[in-house]
Amino acid sequence: MTDSPPRTRIQARNRATILEAALEVFAAHGFRGATIDRIAQAAGLSKPNLLYYFRSKEALHLAILEDLMDLWLAPLRGMDPEGEPREQILTYVRRKLEMSRDHPRESRLFANEILQGAPRARPVLEGELKSLVDEKAAVIAGWSASGRIGPVDPHHLIFSIWALTQHYADFEVQVRAIMGGTDPYPAAETWLEQVFGAVLAPPGGTG
Repeated sequence: MTDSPPRTRIQARNRATILEAALEVFAAHGFRGATIDRIAQAAGLSKPNLLYYFRSKEALHLAILEDLMDLWLAPLRGMDPEGEPREQILTYVRRKLEMSRDHPRESRLFANEILQGAPRARPVLEGELKSLVDEKAAVIAGWSASGRIGPVDPHHLIFSIWALTQHYADFEVQVRAIMGGTDPYPAAETWLEQVFGAVLAPPGGTG
């Protein structure tokens, strides 16, 4: 569990600096490769000063994961059961792609946590994330059953959206090397809208 929120402007600034430095170090080196000394150096603070705000590397990592999960779940929470189904799902695709573009370090941090077996994030994965995905999967299943979108497996649709959007952050070096430095995101958005638009086209419709 993280320490109590800071009470002064300086404390708030220092805490934000620590979290930013920790995000950089954890994303680059993973949990095992990160150290309090390395994070303190990146933050420009002494180790005792850093430990005033966070008691341990575990507490600091958990604070980042908690912030990350709030950020990560927001687009899925925004899917409106009363909205037009195809547009709601495509909006989710666009927002996930935007998150890969704007928050690549957070994406890689989350990927590293999962690759390690999610030892710190598992309670959230099995609790809040699973509940939210099940809730939205039920909405998507209802849209599909009513013929408003094509026949889809809702859970695997969501997994596919994650895979095809987060790839651009998690494998950014590979993507940009192959693209020769060209910004991949405009073309990626067009392509993903074509892919998921075709998948979501209702029976007998053009999507």
